[in-house]
Amino acid sequence: MSEVVPKPKVMIEDWGMVSYADAWERQRHIHREMMELKLQYRDNMAELITHQVSRLVFCEHPHVYTLGKSGSEDHLRLDEEALVQIGAEFFKINRGGDITYHGPGQVVGYFLFDLDCFRPDVHWFIRSIEEGIIRMLQEYQITGIRLPSFTGVWTDLPEGRYAKVCAIGVHLSRWISMHGFALNVATEMSYFDHIIPCGIQDSNKEVISMEKLTGGDVNRDIVISRLHDIFGKVFGFN
Repeated sequence: MSEVVPKPKVMIEDWGMVSYADAWERQRHIHREMMELKLQYRDNMAELITHQVSRLVFCEHPHVYTLGKSGSEDHLRLDEEALVQIGAEFFKINRGGDITYHGPGQVVGYFLFDLDCFRPDVHWFIRSIEEGIIRMLQEYQITGIRLPSFTGVWTDLPEGRYAKVCAIGVHLSRWISMHGFALNVATEMSYFDHIIPCGIQDSNKEVISMEKLTGGDVNRDIVISRLHDIFGKVFGFN
C-alpha cells in the first residue's frame, strides 16, 4: 500500500493597504522562518510537508515603482524630485523582471511558497500563477492569454495589439519563493506613463486594468475571494 502524501498547507492573508517597505520586510521575515523550518526537516519530506505552512498574501500598496534585479533604471522616467511630486516611492528589489508600478486599485499577491512541498519547478510555478489569473478573468468575460517570451497575463486588443493586465515576478531561494503578481483591477493607469513597464518597448504592447476591459466597477474583495478558491485548485493546497 503506497504512502499517502499530505497536501501542502497554505495560510491566506489579506494585509490590506500596506507600504511597500513594510510588506517587503514582512515577506523577508516569513521567508527566514520558512527556511529555518526547512533546514530542520530537510531529511524528511513528509514531515516538511506536514509542518511547513506556505503563505498566499494579498495586499495593496501606495504609489510605488519597483525594479527587478535584471531591470534598467533607465526605464524609470522620473528623478527623485519628480517622484516626490507625484507621491511615489522607488525600490530596487530581488525579484526577477524589470520595472513595474504598484498602487491603489491593484490586487498584489505574494507567494511565500516552499516549492519542495508542491513541485520544485520555477517554470511550472509561474505558469500556475498565470493559470489562476486567467481562470479568474474568465469569470469577468475577459480572455486572458500568455505571450511567448513574456511573463504575466495579457489580453488581445484590436489591430494586433496586446495589453498586460497582470505582471508577475518572483524570487526563489532553496525553492522558497517571494514576491508574486500585480493585477490591475481599478488601477490609476496614468502612473504607468512614468515608466517603460516591464522594460517592454514594443509599440503593440501596453498595460490595462480589469475596469477598463469590462467598462464597469470591479470589486477588489470579490476578486480576492475568487482567487482564494482558484489558486487552491490550481496548486492543490489545503
